[in-house]
Amino acid sequence: MPKIALLQMTSGIDPEENYSSVEAAAKEASRVGAEVLFTPEMSLLLDRDRTRAATWVNSNEPIRMREWLARLAAETGVDLAIGSMPFPADEGLWANRAFYFDATGAERATYDKMHMFDVHLSTGETWRESSAYKAGDCPVSIDDTPMGKLGLTICYDLRFPALFEELGKRRCDTIAVPAAFTKPTGVAHWHVMLRARAIEASAFVIAAAQVGKHQDGRETYGHSVVVDPWGEVLLDMGGEDAHLAYCDIDLERINEVRGQVPSLANKREIPN
Repeated sequence: MPKIALLQMTSGIDPEENYSSVEAAAKEASRVGAEVLFTPEMSLLLDRDRTRAATWVNSNEPIRMREWLARLAAETGVDLAIGSMPFPADEGLWANRAFYFDATGAERATYDKMHMFDVHLSTGETWRESSAYKAGDCPVSIDDTPMGKLGLTICYDLRFPALFEELGKRRCDTIAVPAAFTKPTGVAHWHVMLRARAIEASAFVIAAAQVGKHQDGRETYGHSVVVDPWGEVLLDMGGEDAHLAYCDIDLERINEVRGQVPSLANKREIPN
């Protein structure tokens, strides 16, 4: 039964300071025997001022950060599921990119967020992710992690069941949903959607989240959670502060649930 660690963060505008938080968490996770550390969306840089952020993103620093993370995984012997960080893409845009490093330091996979958060909220907040970020174009899953087959998603992807349906078709055992949910949308939808996706995919959902008031002026919801394939919330880290928490993942629960409610096996394609 693998033990995992979730780091709930209040990431700011200094990537090296954010990295220090990840580094400390990885070392502590290693000390207590956790096999994987999950971090939130934009773990290494959370900055809505894109002019300021561009100084870092459009330099060699993201590549150097990737090297630091690989080395950290190897030094601690802990797999790192880095929720995401901004990374240079093409066409003058960036990618909101997740990384998975195994305990040897090998980069097993990357995933670029597929769905861009382009909204105007009733609170007056406006977000246009597509003005700076290039959307990813394919789902990503990783075989043979400590949690079985792991599917990767990022934050707003949660609202698009077709992505999770594809990960369910791939028989993912766990699905990562790193996030930086706003408070209004978090209060309304966070828990119910995570539970629904876990039930639909008959998989564990692991959602490390940003929390609190950030240096760039935003406020995020927190409540990093682990949901089992039956939809039961095994861990909820609350919405108050940044901290590290642990959860044991009983992989036998997956076959038990899929035997009781074999929805993946029973599914039929809907004709157009």
